[in-house]
Amino acid sequence: AAVAAGAEYAECRVVDRSVQHLVVKNGVVAAIESSDDEGLGVRVIADGAWGFAATSGLDGETIDDAARLAVRIAKASARVNSEPVRLSPLDPAIGNYRTPVAKDPFAVSLEDKLDLLLRTDAAMARVPEVRVRECSLEFDREHRFFATSDGARIEQTIIESGGGLDATATSDDDVQTRSYPNSFGRHQLCAGWEAIESFDLAGNAERIATEAAALLTAERCPEGVMTVILDGTQAAMQVHESCGHPTELDRVLGTEAAFAGTSFLTPDLLGTFRYGSEFVTMTADSTRENGLGTFGWDDEGVPARRTVLVDRGIFSGYMTSRETAAALGQESNGTMRADGWSRIPLIRMTNVNLEPGASSLQEMIAGTERGVYLETNRSW
Repeated sequence: AAVAAGAEYAECRVVDRSVQHLVVKNGVVAAIESSDDEGLGVRVIADGAWGFAATSGLDGETIDDAARLAVRIAKASARVNSEPVRLSPLDPAIGNYRTPVAKDPFAVSLEDKLDLLLRTDAAMARVPEVRVRECSLEFDREHRFFATSDGARIEQTIIESGGGLDATATSDDDVQTRSYPNSFGRHQLCAGWEAIESFDLAGNAERIATEAAALLTAERCPEGVMTVILDGTQAAMQVHESCGHPTELDRVLGTEAAFAGTSFLTPDLLGTFRYGSEFVTMTADSTRENGLGTFGWDDEGVPARRTVLVDRGIFSGYMTSRETAAALGQESNGTMRADGWSRIPLIRMTNVNLEPGASSLQEMIAGTERGVYLETNRSW
């Protein structure tokens, strides 16, 4: 329908999403929520400009109307578009991908899920200083079908499982919260129920509650110039915010901006700019097991891959789309993703990692004369 209406290129995504969310707070089941959502988004190029439309109606006539609307929007945009859209070359893919799971989280009974949360709550309750206890589970399943006028036909099922707890302790003059296994309660992975089992929420709950109570009377963190060692949760946040976003090429080219701005990593710095020490290598890798940025193909049909962003301290790569990659004479490395069927895909981080060095945590601590170790961020 889009091509018949004048599109030079068309792609559509049908997304069927199911979400389950459970919360226990202070010994009471606070929430059991389940939702399902399905719809189609169609993106086209007509007269050299983009157009997009979406619909929750999946009958033939409604889909045709959405496709024609996308073309009309593209043609209207072309009237003020300074340059025609160019896409990097891509062989159309045909294939299937499914998140590897050992145990489907949607097959686990509500009774078993609530039992885990109630046992976790009871363990936190053994620490009297803890006044507010909250633990949660969330599961997400997206079934996606992607097709293009070039002949791509891709089907993917992405499954996420997450859970965590917060223990809040109080005294006459202080309030302290500790979380597990990540900041602010929930840690999410592309995995099945086995991920929840690996967290051992009930087994760690009393320890986390005890730490929250200990913070009420703990000394202040020392001040001065010293070595800082970050655990994985805080290091991941720093890498995501301070390193991942600046390497998104749409920010660099000015088509995306946030309160933090765009990016300082301009193309003239590519391959020469000293970003960090020789020990700093960073990658964007959508093939990593269990990562939330792991998939078979992105939402332009580009296959998952590993891209080096910083190579031994030298800035060496971007996260790109077909359009932004073409601006640099490159091919897309597959980081375009849409938040549901009703939104256009954008460059969004896959699994951006600071690659490990040769030393262990124990060796880093042993080699530190004066420093602090920071575990599980309490504040942004």
